[in-house]
Amino acid sequence: MELLSRPKLGVALWTLGQVSLAESAKLVAEMKYDGVVLPFAQVESPAVATEILQEHQLTCFALTPNPVDLAHPDTAVRQSAMAHVEEVIETAVSLQTPLVTIRNLPGRFRPISTLDEEQALFETAVTHLTTFAAERNIQLAVDVVNRYESFLCRNMAVALQMLTRLNQPNLGLTLSAFHMNLEEQDAAAAIQAAGEKLALFYMADSNRQAIGHGHLKLGMHLWALESLPQVPVILECLPEGGDPFGEQVGEDGRSQIISYLKESRTWF
Repeated sequence: MELLSRPKLGVALWTLGQVSLAESAKLVAEMKYDGVVLPFAQVESPAVATEILQEHQLTCFALTPNPVDLAHPDTAVRQSAMAHVEEVIETAVSLQTPLVTIRNLPGRFRPISTLDEEQALFETAVTHLTTFAAERNIQLAVDVVNRYESFLCRNMAVALQMLTRLNQPNLGLTLSAFHMNLEEQDAAAAIQAAGEKLALFYMADSNRQAIGHGHLKLGMHLWALESLPQVPVILECLPEGGDPFGEQVGEDGRSQIISYLKESRTWF
């Protein structure tokens, strides 16, 4: 499917594992991507990160917090999580990065208390953080992830309903081709329904490999994104194997990912 225009393209740096920003930025620039989604853990300091990204002419499309639990029924745990995200928002200001993505703790796929209580706690935390971010001209976006990673915001419709309830102009969502493969009946329709609330789109094929290596009809995703040219497409490929949130990405896995990124880049 021929694209009428090329979207802005980035790489989710967490997928490259334990690599310094200086090294990963060089790799991303050499593959001719436009920018990155940067994990907060990789920010040595805003000044150093800014210098590295500018050296390689890369845009920081978004900053992502460390794994924290914004829905935990223990107030101390939840407050610690909110304090961390506030720090990430302040760092985004220093980096001149317009977006911070948020989600509940990766891998917690059932509530500790009840779904209704923890949904309410999550929404209260998100409302507070959205206000904090708005005062600093930063946008927040909630990651929509599948049922095996979270019991909250598992599909676009549920996430959009939450956004409608909260009614915060600087609050959006992110979608992922991989997660949508598990949760959406019609991925292209979900992208179009998200509309202006879509802040980022993560792309990989059904097996988290390069575009074309799985069974997704990713041309339909890209077609749906044509009407949203401001939305960056972020490649989020992973090597074969389990535990994508662990420290398993060694040199062999990293070589696989780089191969997937190079191959995916040829689609645009």
